[in-house]
Amino acid sequence: MTLKINRRRLLGTLAGTTAAGVLGVATAQEQILPTVSTSSNLSFETEILVCGGGPAGFAAATNAARLGRKTLILERYGRLGGMGIHARVWPLMGGVNSPFVKEVHDRIGGNGFDPERADLHYADFLQQAGATILLHAWVTEPILEGNRIVGVKAISKEGTITIRAKLIIDATGDADVAAVVGVPYDMGRESDGLVQPMSIMFAVEGVADNAQYCGSEEAARATKINATESWETVTVAAQKRGELPETVGVVRTYKMGRRGKACVNATQINCLFGTNIEDLTKAELECRRQAFQVVDFMKKHLPGYENIYVSHMPAVIGVRETRRIRGLEQLKREDLISGRKWDNAIVREARFSIDIHNPAGSGQAENQTTAEVQGTAAKVKPYDIPVTCVIPQKVDGLLVAGRCISGTHEAHSSYRVQNICMAIGAGVGTVAAVALNDNVAPVDVDVKKVQNILFT
Repeated sequence: MTLKINRRRLLGTLAGTTAAGVLGVATAQEQILPTVSTSSNLSFETEILVCGGGPAGFAAATNAARLGRKTLILERYGRLGGMGIHARVWPLMGGVNSPFVKEVHDRIGGNGFDPERADLHYADFLQQAGATILLHAWVTEPILEGNRIVGVKAISKEGTITIRAKLIIDATGDADVAAVVGVPYDMGRESDGLVQPMSIMFAVEGVADNAQYCGSEEAARATKINATESWETVTVAAQKRGELPETVGVVRTYKMGRRGKACVNATQINCLFGTNIEDLTKAELECRRQAFQVVDFMKKHLPGYENIYVSHMPAVIGVRETRRIRGLEQLKREDLISGRKWDNAIVREARFSIDIHNPAGSGQAENQTTAEVQGTAAKVKPYDIPVTCVIPQKVDGLLVAGRCISGTHEAHSSYRVQNICMAIGAGVGTVAAVALNDNVAPVDVDVKKVQNILFT
């Protein structure tokens, strides 16, 4: 059933005062509302469907389209870019040997990208490659034929959308598609199942030119506020006396591109899960309240921040960790510490510390001692990520890209950052395209051919 409603007639009927509406008299100012369907038959056919428009999804769709495959990318929000845009997770972190990531950085301005414009750069990449973009559409259920996924259904303002594809890439960050089709997954650390905390990152302005910046626990320990106190000791003292929340023991700041502007990463809420709607609601509200607590603390105790004010709050909370699929192989802590190389690598020389924001306290989860009260992140050697970590168990026709690939809690804390996720996406999109070009399953793809595309 399709209803077409005359706007003036509707308003007149509701108010009982508009003669034109009551009498059905048309005027030059009349507007027709969009068609409202109770059952949409909107459908799409594509070769590669990418679910999620963050760094991993955008990279996967771009590379798949560049290699000649008909590609559609589905994003639930109105902008591309994932956490970096919607949650203001800034700057882009992590190192990686990826020509694609370098190309993106050259276009968007490097790690210190402009979050007001980066999503348009991502859209340019996709459209120039020939990919189709669908925003404001959220995956709701899979379409299965046996143990193979052949499409998805999504919800939109028009109702249900049906999209069928030869291969599907789950780049939702939370493995939403993989989980609902029955791919086994893990969540949280082995000891108690707790995940890394969620945070609201926000921007402030009014920072003095001589202000210091502090981006990690180690930096907080080394940065001096005065002759006797470090950034860490001042922050922890405020935490202990209740001036800061008990989960906030580190206030990380990053200098943004504009004079007097900084990004703040300090808020934290523990023991909640980013796949639970009640937890998400609680986290959004609590961490936004924490943000203003943090600002009050900074104005009072950190030189150069006396006149700051919140200039931008994100649209959504930043989620670090949820589901991690079980793939054909699993990346482990020891692989990162030793800098393991893989013959079937689709990501080379990934570099970021084992950065486990404490799921049950503040600061780092590891190396918390009397001398280092907020802990220290373990260092890694440049490591590879193999194709077998992005191919899930039990379901055919599906690949996974981004922070929800197959890895342990510890390994995930390193590869979850945006530059590495972008490199994973570039690799997965290339695997998907080569598999279709060669008419083979992703598990049987010629990895050397993929590597020649990715790394030369």
